[in-house]
Amino acid sequence: MPSAITPWGLGLVWGGLLAAPWVRRALVVPTKSRAGSLATAPKTWRRRRFPVLPAAARIVSTTLHLDYVVGSVTAVTRSLFGRRRVRAEELALVRELPVVLDLLGVAVAAGCTPYLAVEVAARWSPPVVASYFAAVLQACALGVGFDDALGEAAHGTPRLRPLTDALLASDRLGAPVAPILARLAAEERTALRRRAEAHARQVPVRLLFPLVFLVLPAFVLLTVVPGLAAGLGRL
Repeated sequence: MPSAITPWGLGLVWGGLLAAPWVRRALVVPTKSRAGSLATAPKTWRRRRFPVLPAAARIVSTTLHLDYVVGSVTAVTRSLFGRRRVRAEELALVRELPVVLDLLGVAVAAGCTPYLAVEVAARWSPPVVASYFAAVLQACALGVGFDDALGEAAHGTPRLRPLTDALLASDRLGAPVAPILARLAAEERTALRRRAEAHARQVPVRLLFPLVFLVLPAFVLLTVVPGLAAGLGRL
C-alpha cells in the first residue's frame, strides 16, 4: 500500500492550488496596462528630467506681476507730476496775465492791430503767456485764420477766454479794445490780490504744525527740563 500523505504535503498542495490564479495573473499582463504604462512613462521622465520648467514658469509669472506693479507706480507718479506741472503753469499764468493785458493795451493804443499786438506780446510777454501767443502766430503762419488760432488758444486755456474774445471783437468789428483790456487788467489784479490775501490767511494755520511739534518741544527741553533736573538733583 502506498504510504499515507503527510499533513505537510497536503498543506503544500492546497497552497499551490490557491496561489496558482494569482501567479497566472501576475505573469500574464494585459496589453492595455502595458500601453498605459508606456504612455505615462515619458511624462514621469520629463517631470524628473526637467524640473526647471515649472520654476521658469513661476519666474515669468513673478516678473509679469512686477512689471504690472512697476507700471502702475510709474503711471501714478507721472500723473502726480503732471498735475503739479499743470497747477504751476496755471499759477504762473494768473501772475503774468495782468502784465500781458497792459502790454496789449499799450500796443493797441499805439495803433497796432490785434494781430500786431499779439506779435508784440509774443516778443515781450513773460514766458508762459508768450508761449501761447507764439503758438497762435505759428498757426497763422501755417495758414490758419487769426480767429481760429485765437479760438484754439482759448479752448486749450479757458483763462485766456476774456482776452481772446476782446481781441476777436476788435478784429471783426473794429471796436476799440484798449478800454476793455484795461478793465480786464484791473480785474485780474484784483483777483490776484484776493488770492494773495487768502494765501496769507492760510500761513498761520500751516505754521501750527512746526510750532506745536518742533518749537514748543525744543523750548521745553531747553528751559523746563534743566530746571526740573536741577530741582530733583537737590532732593
